[in-house]
Amino acid sequence: MLVIRLARMGAKKKPHYRVVVIEKTRPRDGRFVEILGHYDPRKNPADFQMNAERVQYWLQQGAQPSDTVRSFIRRSKSSQPVSQAQSA
Repeated sequence: MLVIRLARMGAKKKPHYRVVVIEKTRPRDGRFVEILGHYDPRKNPADFQMNAERVQYWLQQGAQPSDTVRSFIRRSKSSQPVSQAQSA
């Protein structure tokens, strides 16, 4: 089973994370299928970028997001500007 979760990168006490698609049984920092984005909690405000097209693709393929990634997906959807077609 595939999951979308964070893989820790960076030095000791200076973490940043990659949003990756990975097999559920693999270690946190193990071999992944694809990198979908990154998250840097040390910046103010925290820097989070994600390829929405690829995330949508993997969700359609059955990948399950972790709780943290799920909250990032919700946050990124709410921060996207509403198109004029929807507001008319």
